[in-house]
Amino acid sequence: MSKPVKEMLVREYLEKLDGVEEAAVISLRGVSGTNNTKIRSDLREKDIRVTIVRNVLFGNAFKESPLGSLSEVLKGSNALVYGAESVVDVAREIVNLVKQFPEIELKGAILDGELYAGEEGVNRLSKFPTRDEAIAEDVALILGPGRKLLASVKGPGGRLVGIIKAIEDKLESGQEIAKV
Repeated sequence: MSKPVKEMLVREYLEKLDGVEEAAVISLRGVSGTNNTKIRSDLREKDIRVTIVRNVLFGNAFKESPLGSLSEVLKGSNALVYGAESVVDVAREIVNLVKQFPEIELKGAILDGELYAGEEGVNRLSKFPTRDEAIAEDVALILGPGRKLLASVKGPGGRLVGIIKAIEDKLESGQEIAKV
């Protein structure tokens, strides 16, 4: 491959992956053309993109970026998978696709600069909560003690309101209230 072609590919990678800091690497070797098209269209519907990469060119283009750590898992034929809300969503989709297409090889993923290598790493990453799920868990943890405190304060107050209402009803109906 000539130097101008290599430079063009590097520029294309940099343009296409501008702002991408989280991604997964898979190998589609052994997947038929029809299945490859189906995989790509299924992922595209979920706003997930697949880009075939040349290992050395990708490594050179992104060695100073968060994606640079992926160079460790770039052996053989590779595709970079990125998009959706986060790489956790990407990992979940890929793990589900592997059940349908066992020819897909999970090579690794990167989240917040940490490399999750191999099939085990991608599977572990797919079990992480997404950003929205993590926020919901945090909110529940923060509000939990407040709810318990409110219930503790509200319980005796509710009984007191009930007693006052009973006294009010007796007085309105003309009944006498026994002294305690």
